[in-house]
Amino acid sequence: MERSEYRPGPLADASVERGDGDRWTLVFVRDFRHPREKVWGALVEPGQLREWAPFVPDRDLGGAGPATFTMLGGPDGESSPAEVLKVEPPALLVYDWGGDLMRWELEATGEGTRLTLRHTVRDRTWVPMVAAGWHICLDVADHLFAGDPIGSIVGDEAKEFGWEELREGYAERFGLE
Repeated sequence: MERSEYRPGPLADASVERGDGDRWTLVFVRDFRHPREKVWGALVEPGQLREWAPFVPDRDLGGAGPATFTMLGGPDGESSPAEVLKVEPPALLVYDWGGDLMRWELEATGEGTRLTLRHTVRDRTWVPMVAAGWHICLDVADHLFAGDPIGSIVGDEAKEFGWEELREGYAERFGLE
C-alpha cells in the first residue's frame, strides 16, 4: 500500500476506566495476525518503534530502567524522560512516560496476538485524543508486521489521515464529547 492510500480502520475495541483521583485509563485492544514475538520486538526495539510509534527511545526497552523518548512529528524532536518499570518478554511491558503510565500486554491467540494497551493519563479530556493517536499508530504497526511498512503517521500529519474523525468517534463512544 502506498502511504497516501492509508485510511484508518473502524473504531477499535476501546474503553475508558476511572482510576485513582483524577487519573483515567484508556483500555485499547487490538488483534494482530502475527506472533507475539514479532509484536514484542516492535514494542521494545528503537528501530521498529521509529516506524510506527509517536516516539523513538534512546535504548532498547527490553530492560528496566531510565530512558529518553524523542517525539516524532513535532517541530523540534522534543525529548522527555521515561522509566521502564516492568518487563516480562514477550508478554508485558510497563513504563512511565512523562507521568503517563503505559501498560502493554500481549496474549497469544490461535490466530496471532491480542495486544491490550492501558494508557493512564491525568486529564480525561485527553482520552479520545490518545485513542485516536494509538489507533493510527497501531494500524501503521500492522503494516510493518505484514512487511508493508508505510512509516509513522504522528503529530500534525495524523490529521491528514483521519485523526480528527477518530477522536470524535472515540469521544462519542466514551461519552466525552
